[in-house]
Amino acid sequence: MIIIPAIDLKDGQCVRLLQGRRDAVTTYSNDPVATAKRWESCGAELLHIVDLDGAFTGNQKNLDAIIKIRRSVKIALQVGGGIRKIKDAVKLFSVGIDRVVIGTAAIEDPGFIKSSCSKYPGRVLIGIDAKEGMVAIRGWEEVTSLDAREFARRLEIAGATGVVYTDIARDGTLSGPNIDATREIVESVKIPVIASGGVSCIDDIKNLMNIKNLWGVITGKAIYSGTLDLEEAIKVVSGKS
Repeated sequence: MIIIPAIDLKDGQCVRLLQGRRDAVTTYSNDPVATAKRWESCGAELLHIVDLDGAFTGNQKNLDAIIKIRRSVKIALQVGGGIRKIKDAVKLFSVGIDRVVIGTAAIEDPGFIKSSCSKYPGRVLIGIDAKEGMVAIRGWEEVTSLDAREFARRLEIAGATGVVYTDIARDGTLSGPNIDATREIVESVKIPVIASGGVSCIDDIKNLMNIKNLWGVITGKAIYSGTLDLEEAIKVVSGKS
């Protein structure tokens, strides 16, 4: 399992939302490049970047900041938020992004998922954002009647490289990850699953390590607020601590 720092971008700044609510914003930095360099220096091997404006509007709004981050660090980047058409993915790949994370479009345009997974094998992940086990879309503002586990199975068949599973109720709360729901997703598919939402401390990381075959965990608020030491977490999962 690897630790993946999150950089959520809104109006060009690094922020965190509480439970995905656009009206519950905490700004942590107005310098995304410095933030990316900081996490790289701590030993991160992958950054998870979300264009929150894109997630809410369907149009990527923070591409300039994303490009600057790409030019400033050597580690891999995966980007989500506002990727609704193949041209959006093409644009990100053209500026050096390693992998894209597709959310809303995975439900609204299944053909887009199949074509993008086919065109870019190994580079397309699907974001499954769930509330009480049901998939949410459009920046988490709409909850569908689609079961998250069943959706994960469909995506695997469609050729997705992996799944980023976020429990909305836990995200940004520092209340601990939803271990049971995460385990259910991991056990539902054979492709890699990345957990997101609720991580608050090193004990949460250790608890997630007990989920067999969990590929990675995204952490945001915990490392920004200081309740989780990123370097320590990386050492723990690598067996060096």
